Amino acid sequence: MRTEVLTYEADGLSMQSELFVNGDAGPRPGILVFPEAFGLGDHARSRARRLAEQGYAALACDLHGGGQVIDDLPTVMGLLEPLRSDPPRIRARAGGGLAALTARPEVDSRRIAATAFCVGGTTARERAPDGADIAAAAGFHSGLATVAPQDAANIKGKILVCIGADDPGIPPEQRAAFEQEMRNGKVDWQMHLYGGVVHSFTNPEADRKGMPDYLRYDARADARSWAAMNGLFDELF
Repeated sequence: MRTEVLTYEADGLSMQSELFVNGDAGPRPGILVFPEAFGLGDHARSRARRLAEQGYAALACDLHGGGQVIDDLPTVMGLLEPLRSDPPRIRARAGGGLAALTARPEVDSRRIAATAFCVGGTTARERAPDGADIAAAAGFHSGLATVAPQDAANIKGKILVCIGADDPGIPPEQRAAFEQEMRNGKVDWQMHLYGGVVHSFTNPEADRKGMPDYLRYDARADARSWAAMNGLFDELF
């Protein structure tokens, strides 16, 4: 396994993302991995490594600049809240990662997908409506709200979202609005719901936050959602 830090500018920040490539085969599909709200930590890196082991070139993307991981939830939300109402800034951060990944010789730039967690899913979700040539975006416990639902008409790739049915941060009305948005945009989309599951269900470290009604790991939902993502990527690549 080879790893390399890729530094690039996006949204006025110096991003430090980490590329994972396994073996010396020729160009292979590239996967962007957008992290949870706290930033580029072990969770996103471990997922990028798993994807590289499966034969992809995976870029675990910086979120806050400088490769920062911010553990304090109120601080993180304060940084992210201005982005929620400003899709161009979110798209700029995601676009920087996309440009860095597709420039690599190990990557087939015609075969790119994104996978994302929590607010990272929002990042991927805002990149897809920007008309980017992303074959698919798979979001795990990712926010579904957007201030520009009409932009779904620009989505070129397939969309998969995997959500805890009891996630307090993604209520049924938000899911319903997302469904309507996808229909209006004539998008090829899927939504998988997992009963009894809340937020951050893919992250084994979620329980350490001490917020079990909001953040809680669930091994079955983790495995099922990863299999759903792999099924989509196998269909495409």
